[in-house]
Amino acid sequence: MFSITDYGDMISDKVRIDAYALALRQSVKPGSVVIDIGTGTGIFALLACRFGARRVYAIEPADAIQVAREIAVANGCADRIEFIQAMSTRVTLPERADVIISDMGDVLPWFGHHIPSIADARRRFLAPGGVMIAQRDIAWAAVVEKRDLYAQLTERWEQNSFGLDLQAARRIVVNTFNLGRVTRDNLLTEPVRWGSLDYAVVEDPDVKAHIAWTVTRRGTAHGLAAGFDRTMLEGICMSNAPDAPEAIQPLVYRPVFFPWQAPVALEAGDSVTVDLEARLVRDDYIWSWKTRVSNQGQSGTDKANFTQSTFFGAPMSPATLHKRGARHTPALNEDGQIARFVLDSMNGGVSLGEIALQVSTEFSTRFPRPEDALNYVADLSRQYG
Repeated sequence: MFSITDYGDMISDKVRIDAYALALRQSVKPGSVVIDIGTGTGIFALLACRFGARRVYAIEPADAIQVAREIAVANGCADRIEFIQAMSTRVTLPERADVIISDMGDVLPWFGHHIPSIADARRRFLAPGGVMIAQRDIAWAAVVEKRDLYAQLTERWEQNSFGLDLQAARRIVVNTFNLGRVTRDNLLTEPVRWGSLDYAVVEDPDVKAHIAWTVTRRGTAHGLAAGFDRTMLEGICMSNAPDAPEAIQPLVYRPVFFPWQAPVALEAGDSVTVDLEARLVRDDYIWSWKTRVSNQGQSGTDKANFTQSTFFGAPMSPATLHKRGARHTPALNEDGQIARFVLDSMNGGVSLGEIALQVSTEFSTRFPRPEDALNYVADLSRQYG
């Protein structure tokens, strides 16, 4: 979830906000119906009203929607905006929209449930001939020399004043990714466009690509940088690629840095191939990148072969793996017993205060103070009530 400060950063990014505002201005006509998915603090919803929308449905599951409601009142738009606190996939609307706008991706468009939500909204909410904002994303990637980003991930596990071997932790962090600015000076290859998302037709949330580069200059490669070129409407674009004009580069979308297991010295003419894949599993993506570096294109003379995945980027004990196995027979621990007790009580017409009192009595060692029990019960109520 984004914080209010995060939303402020997005609003103050002139490249980003101006691009979305211009796309809205060109798409919204007097009397239009607009849906703003992931409205956050409601800026797009307010702009849609300003540009003539008759009705705006502003959908947001997080509590930031309350700030959006207050901002709408302060700007005289509350009567034209219906705020809905829910996931858009669980919402039913009384009419279809002329325009659907959203910015639910992150530094890459393969983020959370962004793609399934957009595909669902397009099928259920968009009127024939309606407009999607954004229209499409095209992903780019390049081999980069980024000693600073690589050091942020690995250096603390390679050097310590006690002479300890911390390689077990290093093996985990090189299967994660970092964020950082990438300029042309960091490039050891030209950026390659490798994946496209057309929001008018996209259904599959996953992506898989084979990417090949020829190294353009000598240097030490530390991994891959990746990002996107976004088209809001034809002629209205932004990009975080290092080969994009500075005037269309947003500040809030820093490229992703996928590190290699070890730095590799490259010469001009070397070839690099990467099989890059992102698969949506539950609420997040698992990224995999399999790299082969060949010596100036000569067959059979590989400089490096790496197989990496964010699946290996989180520590997992044998006990945890055992509990996730298909053959494991689970039994409720005390936490499960408490949660079941609370959830069962929620169907009995009992107030949260009464449930909390029962919980603090039944599980007094876990909740020695009544307010602790009430906070716990309230959290479950917010999630499942």
